[in-house]
Amino acid sequence: MILPVFFVIGGRVVPCLLNKVILIGRLVREPELRYTPTEGTAVANFTLAVNRPFNNKRGEKETDFIRIIVWEKQAENCASYLGKGSLVAVEGRLQIRAYEDREGVKRTAAEVVARNVIFLESRRSAAEERSGYDHPPMDELDIGDDDVPF
Repeated sequence: MILPVFFVIGGRVVPCLLNKVILIGRLVREPELRYTPTEGTAVANFTLAVNRPFNNKRGEKETDFIRIIVWEKQAENCASYLGKGSLVAVEGRLQIRAYEDREGVKRTAAEVVARNVIFLESRRSAAEERSGYDHPPMDELDIGDDDVPF
């Protein structure tokens, strides 16, 4: 259910326009870090794979690949601590921009400009998941009565 958001300004009720996106997904590849030429501001981008919450007609899950842009210190942190397969939550705004490609064709691109990127697992956990490492189940541990100190 979507609830309308309103502000009271000068005794008048005014509807609020809202552009907010929240995504949880995994990085498709390593983040790409650059610095702006004029001010040297850090900017990173990466693609987030987000599963759709339903199956298609063939019963298969579909995935959206969403470009994420991150600025300043958070961009540097993403480049330092995230890698392919990292699980993150991204909160930000949707941005649609127009540009001309190399052949002069006008195109549009949709991307999320992140305000917050939350790392949902440690780098070690992500590496273990990608390598297929699994902890042994507790019932398979061989512990005898002599091993228990009480």
